[in-house]
Order: sequence, then structure tokens, then C-alpha cells
Amino acid sequence: MVPALRPGDQCLVRWGARAQSGRLVVAEHPQRAGVLIVKRAVRRERGGWWLASDNPYAGGDSKTFGVVPEELVLGRVLLRYWPPRRRTRADR
Repeated sequence: MVPALRPGDQCLVRWGARAQSGRLVVAEHPQRAGVLIVKRAVRRERGGWWLASDNPYAGGDSKTFGVVPEELVLGRVLLRYWPPRRRTRADR
């Protein structure tokens, strides 16, 4: 799977929107308070959401830190708006 986002991309986020399977979300890292991460919500599990990286070589995801509590999932990515030549919906 090709990553939906690249370093430096800027996105429109709907803060407070509920996670949905298959959609990109913004969450607070469960082991590093105050650090925000963008991951794909894979499935809801007991205790929260299983989040995955589109790029298997980039950073950690639920394979590293486990299920992310619902209260740490802060919003849903709606679209990437910068750079303009790559403007697309983020839920592809």
C-alpha cells in the first residue's frame, strides 16, 4: 500500500470526529504524551483502536504500542491540502 501522506504534507483535520475503520486519524501517542501521530484506524478493539502505518518502515503503530485508547484518538483527517499538486482526499 502506498502511504497517503508524505513528510511535510499539510492536512485538514476534523477535531473531535469519531474514528472509522480505514480512515486516517490524528491521535496522541500512547507512550509519549503531547506527541501527535497520524495513522490509519484499522479496527475497533476492546480498549480502543488498532492503528496502523501506511508505510511499514515509518515510525511505530499498534504493532509497537498496542491498542490506542479512544480518548487519545483526537480527530479524523479529511484531506491533504499542501502541496497543492497532490491535493487529494485522505481516505483513499
